[in-house]
Amino acid sequence: MTADKDAATERENSTQVEREHRLVLRPNVDIFENEEAIQLFADLPGVAQDTLALEVDDNTLTIQGDIQIDMPGDMESLHADVRSTHYQRAFTLSSELDTGLIEASLNDGLLAVTIPKREEVRPRKIEITAG
Repeated sequence: MTADKDAATERENSTQVEREHRLVLRPNVDIFENEEAIQLFADLPGVAQDTLALEVDDNTLTIQGDIQIDMPGDMESLHADVRSTHYQRAFTLSSELDTGLIEASLNDGLLAVTIPKREEVRPRKIEITAG
């Protein structure tokens, strides 16, 4: 009977681990547009720069980051409301954007991404000469 109980406990634990790996946090994001670029601001509290990944593949921008929760060495967590420590969000980008010139910075858990518009789609002022 102990072997059956151990096997059931092992299945339950592996199912819990699989469930936790599937849970993904969707960061809150604000997006602004002006004549020059699109700006995206994502809230990623607890994510350090070395655990953050920003990728463009074809026309999809993907943000991924892992929360680092530091526990003092002599303490053990008895309960945690955190169910997932992985952020992920993806966006489909317009062909009007120049993905080769994307700039990004992370400051105090706020990711700022600037995606410039392609030069040919930006509004331009036409100079009028006396004729």
